[in-house]
Amino acid sequence: MSAVVARPGPPVVELDDVVKEYPGGTRALAGVDLRVERGELVAIVGPSGSGKSSMLNLVGTLDRPTSGRVAVDGYAVADLDDRELSALRGTRIGFVFQHFHLAAGVPALDNVADGLLYRGGSADGPARGPSRRERRARARDALERVGLGHRVEHRPHELSGGEKQRVAIARAVVGDPPLLLADEPTGALDTASGAGVVGVLRELNAAGTTVVVITHDRDLAGSLPRQVTMRDGAKVADTGPGTGCGGAR
Repeated sequence: MSAVVARPGPPVVELDDVVKEYPGGTRALAGVDLRVERGELVAIVGPSGSGKSSMLNLVGTLDRPTSGRVAVDGYAVADLDDRELSALRGTRIGFVFQHFHLAAGVPALDNVADGLLYRGGSADGPARGPSRRERRARARDALERVGLGHRVEHRPHELSGGEKQRVAIARAVVGDPPLLLADEPTGALDTASGAGVVGVLRELNAAGTTVVVITHDRDLAGSLPRQVTMRDGAKVADTGPGTGCGGAR
């Protein structure tokens, strides 16, 4: 197995001995270590209750660990206050969920453009957000990237499930975040639509986006270059660092 091609900058995701406990003594994560290098395409796979959703929340800075260290794109979560964490999510992380979360009655173009409304700052400080005209121009480009340039004016009820997920992906990447977190991105889709969505994720990864897919689907996980297997809050297997951008593994 060849070594991973070196990537500039720190790992996009770093977890060091991460523990997550909830009230009542439930331990969702039990000392997990993980590195995801820039440019990787990774599946985090496991059954319900394995800890993968808790890991998603920590990597996405939606929650904080009980103990251990979490860093995203070089930023240690423990060093950031709530405003700074919100800015980190808005500038460096794109989220894709199983059920799309598109605004009903709103054209695809504006559903995607609205993904830039939360980019008025960064983890390093405030900044002026893009104008409506710029947001819509960038949204059109993002929809082109996911193969929906011909559907920009269609509303969610006029789109298939696979098209809705592509709109959601476009919204997640419209701000060019270095990290895309996809939570069960094919879970609500038929086989053909799911395959199309995975193809889009591969294309985005090939263009440089680091992609982490959280899934219970072992077939989907097995189709990706690296699989991290979770069980009972622990990482029980890891096929090792790989590159999704055409590098050798």
